[in-house]
Amino acid sequence: MFNNKSILITGGTGSFGRQYVKTLLANYQPKRLVIYSRDELKQYEMQQDFDAPCMRYFIGDVRDKDRMTQAMRDVDFVIHAAALKQVPAAEYNPMECIKTNIHGAENVIAAAIANDVEKVIALSTDKAAAPINLYGATKLASDKLFVAANNMVGQGRTRFSVVRYGNVVGSRGSVVPFFQKLVADGADAIPITHPEMTRFWITLPMGVNFVLKNFQRMQGGEIFIPKIPSVQIMDLATAYAPDLPTKEVGIRPGEKLHEVMCPADDSFHTFEFDDHYVIAPSIKFHQEDMNFGLNALGENGRLVTPGYEYQSGSNPHFLSVEEILAFDDGH
Repeated sequence: MFNNKSILITGGTGSFGRQYVKTLLANYQPKRLVIYSRDELKQYEMQQDFDAPCMRYFIGDVRDKDRMTQAMRDVDFVIHAAALKQVPAAEYNPMECIKTNIHGAENVIAAAIANDVEKVIALSTDKAAAPINLYGATKLASDKLFVAANNMVGQGRTRFSVVRYGNVVGSRGSVVPFFQKLVADGADAIPITHPEMTRFWITLPMGVNFVLKNFQRMQGGEIFIPKIPSVQIMDLATAYAPDLPTKEVGIRPGEKLHEVMCPADDSFHTFEFDDHYVIAPSIKFHQEDMNFGLNALGENGRLVTPGYEYQSGSNPHFLSVEEILAFDDGH
C-alpha cells in the first residue's frame, strides 16, 4: 500500500524514524519519503545513510503549524513520532513538554486535515496508560486528540489512529545502551531502581512492522497495542553486565514499578486479537456505528473480560536472560 505514495515522518531522525525509513526503502517504492524534524545535524547525519531519490528532508518543528501544513502538502500517510520523551526532563521542563507533545499533536492533526491526508498513525507509549508522570500525561492527551480528530474531519477522508508500545531495545536514552556504557567505562556496579521492576520489551523492527501493519488494519480511532514480552530489570542487568554487582538506587520521580498498556478501566472497550489488542474509542463518531472487533484486514477480536489489565508485571510472557540477548540480536 506504500508503493507510489508520499509518506511523512515527524521526528524522523530518531531511532524509530531511521528504522522505518530503512524498512520502507527495502520493501516498497514510495514516491516521496519526507523526514520532518528540527535538528539539522541529525538530518545531515541521516542523509549520509539514506539518500534515495525519493527522500526529502524538511527542517521544522511540530510546534509550527504553518510549516507543518506546508510539509504535508500532497502527503498520503503520516507517522507522528516527534515527542519530548525523557521523563525527568519533562518534570523539570513541563511547559516545553506540553508544547511539543500536546500542541504539536494539535498541529499535526490540523495539517493532516488541511491537506486531506489519507491516514495518520501517532506513536504513543505505555506511560500514557494511567499516567503518573508529565510525559505520560501529555501522551495520554495526545492520544485523546488523535482519537477525537476522527470526529473533526467532516466530509474529508483523513483517518487517525494510535500505536502504543513499551520500551524499545537499544533506543536512544534507554536502559540497554546505559548499561553497556557503564560496562565500557569500567563501572564497579550497575544501578537498579528497584529489583522487582518490570518493563514491556520490543525491538525497533518489531515496532516498525507493527505500525506498517496497522496502516492496513485501521478504521480510525483505535489504539493498537502489540502483544510483546516483559523483562525483569535484574535479568537485564545480568544479560548486559553479567560480571558486575547491582546497587539499588530507588525509583526515580514519575517512574512506575510495572507498566500498563491496556488499563482495567478501558477493558469494556478493549478487544483482544491473536497478536495485539485494540482499545476502541469511548466516544461515538458521527459516522455509522463501527465494529472495532473486526478490522480492515478481516481479523476478528473479542472483548476482554471486565477489569482485564495488560500489565508488564502480570504478563504471561517473560524473557529469560538468554532470551533477552537473543531477542536483541535476532529481531
